[in-house]
Amino acid sequence: MGMNVSSGGGSGEPEVMVDINTTPLIDVMLVLLIMLIITIPIQMHSVKMNLPVGNPPPQAVPPPVVQIDIDFDGTITWNGAPVAAGADLEKHMADVAAQPDQPEIHLLPNRLAPYNDVAAVLAAAQREGATKIGLVGNEQYMQ
Repeated sequence: MGMNVSSGGGSGEPEVMVDINTTPLIDVMLVLLIMLIITIPIQMHSVKMNLPVGNPPPQAVPPPVVQIDIDFDGTITWNGAPVAAGADLEKHMADVAAQPDQPEIHLLPNRLAPYNDVAAVLAAAQREGATKIGLVGNEQYMQ
């Protein structure tokens, strides 16, 4: 009967493998290569677009602008002219709403203007049917 004697240190444990196992790395590389090969034809598709031919349409005329300012004491001005709140303001709003191409209403309240006055102007615009209204000068409220 023969006996196998190891030439190692005599501890009886196998030697530690120092080389890196490259099989999982190759598997990952092959999977990435396959994904690249699959996605390249998808990226090469083009989108057909029908672009307009000829001259572009003329520039649209910008709508007129109505500037409404509300001062700190509640004074309302319509393009620089003072307007009394109430019936006079609503008459102006009705004139704007009756036009086929409504002017833009730029509402510029003072930083110290009471909210009730700003809300009254917005409510008058809503009641009379003025739809193109916006608040301007909001940068004064940024801090």
